[in-house]
Amino acid sequence: MEHKKAAVLLINVGTPDEPTVKAVRRYLSEFLNDRRVIDIPLVLQKILVNLIIVPFRAPKSTKLYQRLWTEKGSPLLYYSEKVQEELQKKLDTMADVFMAMRYGNPSIEKALSAIRKGNYDKLVILPMFPQYASSTSGTAIQAVMDQIRKWNTIPMLHAINQFYDHPAFLNAFTERIQSYQPEKFDHIVFTYHGLPNRHLDKNHPGESFQTCNCENSLPEFGKSCYKATCYQTTRELVSRLGLKSGQYSVSFQSRLSKNWMTPFTDKNLVARAKQGCKNILVVAPAFVADCLETTVEIGWEYKELFAKNGGENLQMVESLNDSPQWISALKEVIEPCLFS
Repeated sequence: MEHKKAAVLLINVGTPDEPTVKAVRRYLSEFLNDRRVIDIPLVLQKILVNLIIVPFRAPKSTKLYQRLWTEKGSPLLYYSEKVQEELQKKLDTMADVFMAMRYGNPSIEKALSAIRKGNYDKLVILPMFPQYASSTSGTAIQAVMDQIRKWNTIPMLHAINQFYDHPAFLNAFTERIQSYQPEKFDHIVFTYHGLPNRHLDKNHPGESFQTCNCENSLPEFGKSCYKATCYQTTRELVSRLGLKSGQYSVSFQSRLSKNWMTPFTDKNLVARAKQGCKNILVVAPAFVADCLETTVEIGWEYKELFAKNGGENLQMVESLNDSPQWISALKEVIEPCLFS
């Protein structure tokens, strides 16, 4: 089969350019004004985001980003650039690898401008979110399509909207977890980024997600249900790790209100501490690179919360970041699209 000239575009969520109030305000404004992120009536969204959330949240978020920042800058950006570099070496002449952030820099517009100039026959779009959600993978793919539809010549497109069940991804994460010797911990918490309940309802035709058995099996439409794919990810990892019922639990973090996915990870950790669990391992399989939600929210804030309630050691499993196993897994995820 003839090999066509191909480009791969990796997309992550984004990061402020620097840990300053001005940069964080700019980042939050772009992020929260996205219609797929806050899906309430437009006028209400504009008032809520621009007059309430961003002005009040930016200073607080800036302090968190200042804690997160390293000598290399934002970990999310640093690891994304390293993954792009290492994946390019893996794919070699099979494809040229580009990287963009949905919000902030490097922008999708800039990456696509370079891709357009390269005159590629094929474009593989890979949002770096294992489980599909409209507010992550959905908005990333839409942002690409909004740009490409203006092109005179549109290349062959492949959008990989999720990869939670790909064996290479699961094996890479299993190896990462095993390096922490999970058998030595009292309990393992699998935590995923939460979503508003109304986002879940949109993916459950004819019923509320609350009546769906997503925790136990993938329903007929389950691959489009974020909650179902999170639990399925856990089942796959648990099977590979050889864990038994009672040794682990699933919960959701980063909530903005009580009307978000439950159980909540912070409440789960408090309950475990009060039950006598002193030593807990936390795994976050919704994130492929360490970021604010893993390093600060779990690694610092939840760790302090756990200790205040009687816990002794809360260990966060490092994400896949730029590990060789993850780079090899990405190649396996992408390769079939290059030759189809």
